[in-house]
Amino acid sequence: MHTREEVLASFSHLLDIMEELRQKCPWDKKQTFQSLRCNTIEEVYELTEAILHEDKANIAKELGDVLLHVVFYAQMGSETNDFDMKDVCDKLCDKLIFRHPHIYGTTNANTPEEVKQNWESLKLKEKDGNKSVLSGVPSTLPALIKAYRIQDKARNVGFDWEEQEQVWDKVEEELQEVKEEIANGNPETIEAEIGDLLFSVINAARLFRTNPENALEKTNQKFIRRFNYLEEKTIKQGKDLHQMSLEEMNIFWDEAKKQGL
Repeated sequence: MHTREEVLASFSHLLDIMEELRQKCPWDKKQTFQSLRCNTIEEVYELTEAILHEDKANIAKELGDVLLHVVFYAQMGSETNDFDMKDVCDKLCDKLIFRHPHIYGTTNANTPEEVKQNWESLKLKEKDGNKSVLSGVPSTLPALIKAYRIQDKARNVGFDWEEQEQVWDKVEEELQEVKEEIANGNPETIEAEIGDLLFSVINAARLFRTNPENALEKTNQKFIRRFNYLEEKTIKQGKDLHQMSLEEMNIFWDEAKKQGL
């Protein structure tokens, strides 16, 4: 791998390029924090897709795109004398040192769980930290990820099931309530109860150390592979999916499963 000096030289080169682009490129010159925000979100999702596919070359590429945005924001901050890349790095270093007292202080933390608990408690003590346990969960997070983060933060202060298996009683309870409200035919209460059911299933995933976002995305990709197989087989037979019975579709679906798709 590259030496520290080579890495720093490349990073310095990137900073120089970004500064020049802001001065000379019409598109880069007109960008603002608000105009870049959605692009930044898109770049992060592209990175997560590369990670899910374990595509190391693409991970490196997408990390570069995310880093570009960090450098871009820092350059814009320096132009208004609000902050620059040094401020960004210094704030991050200060935070990492403060939140790792088991490395840079005298606190003991021998397991990942203990480190995480210390991290959350220290966040509340920081001068600019969150005022409440859940206030650190961004309101703009997708609902599934937000539910997971809410539950995880509550766990860090002891608000959690005493035994993992207890969560299944809650899942079954919520499922029964969904069925009851469907029988009653009230759309608003059906939505509320399905929300409760999803929240409890996400909670179960967390308790059994499974990230529900990753699990659901892997299932999405699996469904896409199998459905594409079904569609391709249907076309080869000169048929249209609308002409196929569910029983005929299931034959191809089972074939896809047997092939490991």
